[in-house]
Amino acid sequence: MLKRVFVAPDPGRTRLRFAARAVLGIGLAVAVCGAAGHSLPGAVTGGLAALLALFTVMDPTVRGQLVTTVLLPVAGLPVLAVAAGLHDHPVARDLAFLAVVGAGVYARRWGPRGHSLGVFAFMTFFVAQFLHTTTGQLAEVSAAVLLSVLTAAVVRFGVWCYERRLPAAAAPAVLGGGGLDRVTTRQAVQATAGAGFALLVGQMVSGERWYWAVGATWWVFVNTASRGETLVRGFRRVLGTVLGIGLAALVVVPLHGAALPTAVLVAVCVFGIFYTAAVSYTWMMLWVTLLATALYGLLGVLVPGVPGASGFPGLLALRFGETAVGALGAWLAVLFVLPVTTHAVTDAWIQRALRCVHACTAEAAARLAGAAGVDPAPRVAELEQLLGRVRLSVAPLVHPLNPMRGRKRRARQVLALLDDCAREIRGLVAVAADPEASHDERLAAACHRVELAVEALIDDGADTAPRVAPAHPRPTAAEAALTHLHALEHALAELATPLRAPSGSPLVGA
Repeated sequence: MLKRVFVAPDPGRTRLRFAARAVLGIGLAVAVCGAAGHSLPGAVTGGLAALLALFTVMDPTVRGQLVTTVLLPVAGLPVLAVAAGLHDHPVARDLAFLAVVGAGVYARRWGPRGHSLGVFAFMTFFVAQFLHTTTGQLAEVSAAVLLSVLTAAVVRFGVWCYERRLPAAAAPAVLGGGGLDRVTTRQAVQATAGAGFALLVGQMVSGERWYWAVGATWWVFVNTASRGETLVRGFRRVLGTVLGIGLAALVVVPLHGAALPTAVLVAVCVFGIFYTAAVSYTWMMLWVTLLATALYGLLGVLVPGVPGASGFPGLLALRFGETAVGALGAWLAVLFVLPVTTHAVTDAWIQRALRCVHACTAEAAARLAGAAGVDPAPRVAELEQLLGRVRLSVAPLVHPLNPMRGRKRRARQVLALLDDCAREIRGLVAVAADPEASHDERLAAACHRVELAVEALIDDGADTAPRVAPAHPRPTAAEAALTHLHALEHALAELATPLRAPSGSPLVGA
């Protein structure tokens, strides 16, 4: 796990810039709130709003990101008003919270923007519980949200918009499987059911910190599409929380809520959350737990003898207990409420990745043939995103605790071969961009064989595996392109074996 975080590739230092910009944007947002005379709860609300604006907005274009950021307060402020208005009405508050959970997950059908707005709405309600926001504080915290989102937008789109220099890529759409809404609708029902369980049991564990359980259920469902993914994510959330509690005991408690060192620790936690999110959910949860504990220290909750304070051991025991309850709620929901099988989701993402390989090859061939206006580079970026989704969906099978060694071995073989395909596609596209590369009839033939190989893999009724054509002497101008195409043919041919297992042993458990 340590190796994944510290030696994971970071092309163009994107993760580093992502994390550094977050520290700058959130720090400025909190400073602006302080300069505006907001109280500590208002500044905390503003800081969390800026964090969400910088973390959750993932539209494929800068223009789309700007539009989504502008819409965040539109989604969040009405939810904040409802949460504050229902503060003294527990039953209505709980029902409203569950409605926000269901609507937030259902909004994923509208792609990255729906996902971002759903997360912001949920976290606005969550923060209102975290800070016990009442109607008397509503004006202040609303202003803090607006100021912080504006500050985050200035930093992201004005001061440091590194995305403008990156190639745009189409974000993979939500899986349908019989209709675009099917998976998102099922997940909305599952998340609501799981959150309902977490809410009820969480209140039995603690009448004051119950919202941690609901938050755990919500975040377990984020970026998952099957029950296997949800089970693994829940396990990683609990593990990250346990590690974060242990680190908080060593780092946060000795600070005794001192403002300056705690502020520095908060900045380190923010950097850690943004830097590790793409490579390790466990590590991200470690930093989230440390951040939450540091904020509790600033609010005086960890100091024994202060009204409303429970001390570190009691609070962190509750944190662990509520997280476990939330993860259990998510697990029960995905197992028994409209389950979406891991096998079905994995198969769908693999087929989409293969179709993208097909499209990349066709566009690269057209570019080599001299077609004007054809650029396969965005397809390569899309393929990388699709392969990321394949890795996420296969994670339950390759997890160290999975006892099914045969399926684990096959899944790793599939991932390795898909990575080979991506590497050869990148090389082919690079050659196609070279103006000295010339078209040759063997290039067209090799591209055609690759297309046939992909079609054979994604055709459920195909009875024959793709065959590897023998290597031919290669003309100098097209040598590199033919090398990549031949290697791509070979990888696709080898994929036929693990993907065409007998029907009784799917790639991942049904």
